[in-house]
Amino acid sequence: MSDVSNVQASNHPPSNHAVLAERIIGGVVTAASPALSPDGAQIAFVVGKVDMVKNKARSEVWVAATDASTAPRPLTSGEKNDSQPTWSPDGRSLAFVSSRSENKGEATLHVLPMGLPGEVRTIAIMKDGIDDVAWSPDGRSVAFTSRTRHERYDAEDESWQAPRKIERFFTQLNGEGWIYDRPSHVYVVAADGTAPPRNLTPGEFQHSGIGWLADSSAVITSAARHDTWDFDFASDLYLVPLDGEITALTHQTGNYHAARVSPDGRRVAFLGMDDSRTDPQNHHVGVLTLATGERQWVSRGLDRTFDSVSGSVAPVWLDDDTLLSCAEDRGTSHLYRVSADGSYAPVAVSTGARWVKSWDARSGSVAMAISSVDRTTELFALRDGAETQLTHLGAAYAAVVKPQSWERFAVPTTDATLEIDAWIMRPVGFDATKTYPMLLNVHGGPHTQYGETFFDEAQMQAAAGFVVLMSNPRGGSGREQSWGQAILGPKHKHPGTGWGGVDVDDVLAVLDAALARYPFCDPDRVGMIGGSYGGYMATWLAAHHGSRFRAICSERAVNNLISEEWSSDIGSVFQVEHGTTHIEDPTEYARMSPMTYVNDIHTPMLIIHSENDLRCPMSQAEELFMALRLLRRDVTFYRFPGETHELSRSGSPVHRRQRGEIVLDYFTDKLAPR
Repeated sequence: MSDVSNVQASNHPPSNHAVLAERIIGGVVTAASPALSPDGAQIAFVVGKVDMVKNKARSEVWVAATDASTAPRPLTSGEKNDSQPTWSPDGRSLAFVSSRSENKGEATLHVLPMGLPGEVRTIAIMKDGIDDVAWSPDGRSVAFTSRTRHERYDAEDESWQAPRKIERFFTQLNGEGWIYDRPSHVYVVAADGTAPPRNLTPGEFQHSGIGWLADSSAVITSAARHDTWDFDFASDLYLVPLDGEITALTHQTGNYHAARVSPDGRRVAFLGMDDSRTDPQNHHVGVLTLATGERQWVSRGLDRTFDSVSGSVAPVWLDDDTLLSCAEDRGTSHLYRVSADGSYAPVAVSTGARWVKSWDARSGSVAMAISSVDRTTELFALRDGAETQLTHLGAAYAAVVKPQSWERFAVPTTDATLEIDAWIMRPVGFDATKTYPMLLNVHGGPHTQYGETFFDEAQMQAAAGFVVLMSNPRGGSGREQSWGQAILGPKHKHPGTGWGGVDVDDVLAVLDAALARYPFCDPDRVGMIGGSYGGYMATWLAAHHGSRFRAICSERAVNNLISEEWSSDIGSVFQVEHGTTHIEDPTEYARMSPMTYVNDIHTPMLIIHSENDLRCPMSQAEELFMALRLLRRDVTFYRFPGETHELSRSGSPVHRRQRGEIVLDYFTDKLAPR
């Protein structure tokens, strides 16, 4: 196995796996965040790239004609990471977010004239990020969210900062650090930049999402502004006037977010669920009448979640009677037409073996950023029932990398009552007369899913000569709600098996089926890899079914549910899954913790963890390494500095490449023929 720490040294050429990982990670170009002009004729969108030389991700704003009459073209250079394009109501201007300030860390909000002469103007400079940009219907204002920092952050360094007084849970957030003393607030700024931004929601509470009222007098946002929010986990929709009192529209009965107001201004569509004390649940599209406060769920005719693992996108009103929203379905993600009164079941607008990642709809046009297993995300337009691919950003990448496709198959659950969705990807240069080592992948979450979208992990593994096996066991998303809730704790009000129950049964059933069905899979050379909850599954499988695997990689894992409950950035919330707290029933938490069974681990293990991971803190990896090392077991441990829980997805390009090299080198060694 190569010494990854020396990969950059001039006297140490990169390994073949380092070159492979860099080619797959570094060449990706994607389309994202489409925003349609008011007349539906143009789409502003974001093009993302990886700059391996400077070890950064880049983003720039482009524009495309919906009818493909002109070629897509860049509007910004991307040198300062431009994003979040948002059209003015008259279509003559485009707002976007950047980092063009001279002060490091500041975010800037700009307005770019479209089709008219003029210069880009800066209308806001914020110390701590800008999100949820939304133009008022009258075109006079732009609202956004931004973190409001406590004065301690103005100190020269931490040695001068006042101590933090902690009185609530959820004071930090993975990838963000401390948040309780820099809450996300709603701001509004004049669109012409003639006045500074004004904070509409000062105070301790966090806010997300913005939907304007039709008369531009107020916005609707999501927040938890009640005193017991960190115990009951409820979040509500609030009406925030430009001048006046903030009013709750819902009342601590669930989680409600991503609000959008109907064209006639009478109703609000949103996403959410009613029971904040049970997770997971399938999130649905709701509609609330502003005059009466009456609300109903209008997407229940389809028992799928309308809050995708790709990120929440607020429902869009096509007219006063019809909404457009996105739902996951058994490894796919598609747009659905939803009745605003729930009078009919949601109707699919997009179909096929692919994944709609982000989208927008205006004036009869629909813009979609879509990916498939062997294609990176591209921009598509849907007009009059006809779909057109507008970008081909990944063509050069595909010509070099030659991404693999895969085969989907289904496996019965052990009781033969349901079926598990699974996928197998053959290695590059596949020869049906040979046998190959196989890597079983288990996703995180657990309420997420693998699906018909480009996944660089799978492509790296296949390019390195491995068969790639993935599945969506019970506990995941994309299915009926009962599927996701099958691994709630036995003491939950909706009792399931708990973690390490039917989810393990499903994963092993898929493994057995693949080995039986595909003779090119060598049963003597099977490895397993998983991250987060998948890392939990990795350590659990090592302890309970280790003889099935030659080697296992446990990444950013939950290994001890008791210590995870009090050390994670979302500590205390696991009770909504397990049905009890670690204080009330430590025995139940210990029963489900892989660390309880560490003496039974004899399978060689690779541990990968990030030092700034707040979701599954570094101590989770340290506990496992310490125990295995004391037991004289075969264990290798890599710690990545400066990275968070998102290392494999959005870590620095160099670290992502090094991580890929570590994983591929490790399994190439451990799964070699005996």
